[in-house]
Amino acid sequence: MDAATLTYDTLRFGEFEDFPETSEPVWILGKEYNALTEKEEILSDVTSRLWFTYRKNFPPIGGTGPTSDTGWGCMLRCGQMILGEALVCRHLSRDWRWAKGQKQREEYISILNAFIDKKDSYYSIHQIAQMGVGEGKPIGQWYGPNTVAQVLKKLAVFDTWSRLVVHVAMDNTVIIEEIKRLCMPWLDFSEPCGGAEGAGELNGCLEGACALAEEETALWKPLVLLIPLRLGLSDINEAYIDTLKQCFMLPQSLGVIGGKPNSAHYFIGYVGEELIYLDPHTTQPAVEPCEDSQVPDETYHCQHPPCRMQICELDPSIAVGFFCRTEDEFDDWCMRIRRLTCKKGGLPMFELVDSQPAHMVSVDALNLTPDFSDSDRLERFFDSEDEEFEILSL
Repeated sequence: MDAATLTYDTLRFGEFEDFPETSEPVWILGKEYNALTEKEEILSDVTSRLWFTYRKNFPPIGGTGPTSDTGWGCMLRCGQMILGEALVCRHLSRDWRWAKGQKQREEYISILNAFIDKKDSYYSIHQIAQMGVGEGKPIGQWYGPNTVAQVLKKLAVFDTWSRLVVHVAMDNTVIIEEIKRLCMPWLDFSEPCGGAEGAGELNGCLEGACALAEEETALWKPLVLLIPLRLGLSDINEAYIDTLKQCFMLPQSLGVIGGKPNSAHYFIGYVGEELIYLDPHTTQPAVEPCEDSQVPDETYHCQHPPCRMQICELDPSIAVGFFCRTEDEFDDWCMRIRRLTCKKGGLPMFELVDSQPAHMVSVDALNLTPDFSDSDRLERFFDSEDEEFEILSL
């Protein structure tokens, strides 16, 4: 048996603590469960999330680069997981469930193909690593949450099947007007749409997929909102813990990418004072699609109880994600965030404003257009290294 497979099976059958017997509510990406009466439902929900881990023996990145991302690709895999969750919500719905051995829908196979470890898949380790070079990260170097968010934003432009708007909110500020202009470009025709129309298309991963009708995204381009944050200096500020928990309770939640120093995890929920997460630190063999385009998918789903860690152990550098398929869902998200801001007890992790504050520099002021010719200049203007985020304090 392959050593990586042996590791996977050993972990699967013996080394994971079972889910706790507790009366406290369990929250998984906007859904509430009772651990005493709904344990099977909890595990089914967790297993249905896409689980991207280290892989080995894939084609060399860049033709001559690494054939495995073991030891350096964990944050890239977490970025794949949070975007994979967005694609599941986009094409299958949040209530979709995976079942071992079950014939899968064409949309699901197309989603998996977008992450297969080869150069022409939209969101492969190859694409993320090579796009990261433009963010100042050599292939094989560890990423922070902010860098992977910026890279996913750029790669999504090529995904003409999903037609997502991936927006990275910088400076701890979400600007409603800016998002609506991106998701409904006709509101300001002087602004480029920020979506995928007219962009080049990678062609190896979604051949045969059912094309979505133009009308489906005519009124609103589905939004993936990523908010890089730093919630403390070396440790998370306890004042943010309640607010962080509330994020997992929102129906638009995509979870959180972060973890511990140089060890990234994809956090999908919490119970009590523990975060629930998927861990990419298992090396598995690379997967090749079958001749009929089906993908052997068992290793893309975590079939053991999820990992847990104390919230207070979380590294303060994170990125929070949300998905709004429609304008109504975005308006609902704004309403919920404003309610959270008004609640006593927790400290807001970011600011939600109607229009751009005067102190922030706009794309117009830079005379840049957010296409690929100028995107590097634009991102470098806004980008900050993970240790340089503005620190929110009491």
